[in-house]
Amino acid sequence: MQIQSCDQLTQKKCLPCEGGVAKFSREEAQQQLQQLHGWELTANSDRIRKTWVVKNFTAAMRFFELVAKVSEDEAHHPDLHLERYRHVTIELWTHAIGGLSENDFICAAKIDQLPIELRTV
Repeated sequence: MQIQSCDQLTQKKCLPCEGGVAKFSREEAQQQLQQLHGWELTANSDRIRKTWVVKNFTAAMRFFELVAKVSEDEAHHPDLHLERYRHVTIELWTHAIGGLSENDFICAAKIDQLPIELRTV
C-alpha cells in the first residue's frame, strides 16, 4: 500500500468492489489518515469518521446534498448522521470487505473539498 496525498486521492476514481480486495490494516489506515484533515479511525479500525458542526439545519442539508452527489459519482456511499440539528458526521467503509479500502480515502478527500458552512462561535 502506498500512502497518497489528498491531491493524489482526489484525482482518482473509486473502483467497483465486490469483495476479494484486502482491507487496510490498522497501521495502513492510520498512515493514510495522516494525509487527511480531521478524519479518525473508529475503535475497531474498520471505518473512518469525521464530524463537523455546521451553521444550522439548512447548512447540514446542503452539505448532505453535496456529499450525495460525490457519493453517486463515485458509486461509494457513506453513512450520513445528523444530530442536534447541526452536528454532521460521515462514516466511510467498504461494505463488501467489511473494512477500509482505497475507495474510502478517495471519498474522504473529495468530501473535504466540498464547501460547508461551519458554525462560528
